[in-house]
Amino acid sequence: MLKYLGRRLVSAVFVLWGALTAIFFIVRLGTGNPAAALLGPDATESEVLAEARRLGLNSSFANQYWIFLKHAATLNFGQSFQFGTSAMSLVLRRAPATLELAAGAILLILVVSPPLGIIAAVRRDSWWDRLITSGALAAQALPNFWIGIVLLLVFVRKLNVLPAGGGLSVANLVLPAVTLALPSISVLARLVRSGLIEVMGSQYVQTARIKGLPERLVIGRHAVRNMLIPVLTVAGIQFGNLLGGSVVIETVFNWPGLGSLMTNAAEYRDYAVVEAVMFFFALTFIVVNLATDIAYGYFDPRVRVEEE
Repeated sequence: MLKYLGRRLVSAVFVLWGALTAIFFIVRLGTGNPAAALLGPDATESEVLAEARRLGLNSSFANQYWIFLKHAATLNFGQSFQFGTSAMSLVLRRAPATLELAAGAILLILVVSPPLGIIAAVRRDSWWDRLITSGALAAQALPNFWIGIVLLLVFVRKLNVLPAGGGLSVANLVLPAVTLALPSISVLARLVRSGLIEVMGSQYVQTARIKGLPERLVIGRHAVRNMLIPVLTVAGIQFGNLLGGSVVIETVFNWPGLGSLMTNAAEYRDYAVVEAVMFFFALTFIVVNLATDIAYGYFDPRVRVEEE
């Protein structure tokens, strides 16, 4: 197990380095000149060049990249152009709101997805199965920002039973968490259904039935437990999708998290804040996937044996 864990940690370090490299080039090639954005359209060319020198943006890409990696190792992404404070301090200030939103979405996913998938698998080809699979396909196909706008129109404008967002209360959390969770609920419900159908046709499940075990024990003790391993892997990947989707959802619902911070920073070409937010997302995604790999190896010893 230690060798398996060590290989996963080394792999995570290389993935983080790759993510940092991608962040550096994407931000610099895609956000334009931050000095010009900071000074505004009335600034002269000489003023823009002087500001670029002050910000250290006039050196070569290689030098900027090396400095960026050294600073990233100490979580120092520089000062925000807009706010005049440490970019990472802004991220840490906003991170709890985004993690709260992601936690609410994950709770919904874990509560809703398995029962829907199990019902669809157990009642295969029934109207229950058709309703769940069709609803899952529709929720997965529709853009989540569009779903968010529809939920706002129905529950805020028409029914007036929930707030539009902008706060950190439970009531404010409901609509953005539901909107963020829907695509992942669809994916995992369909995965649980297909995995359970496959497992229920296996020999050991048939043997359990021949022994006369009640159907609920056959499904709960034998089928569901053996179906959870691939679901665990996909669940870890879906967490990354939640972080990525939060950028749009926070903007739609005016949620005071990292998504809205990054949208604002990108608009003003604030390199430091964009880099710090993207780094936080990448690091969180890597940590979650590392934990998923460790759990995968724990629940399925064959993985550890193959690695060793």
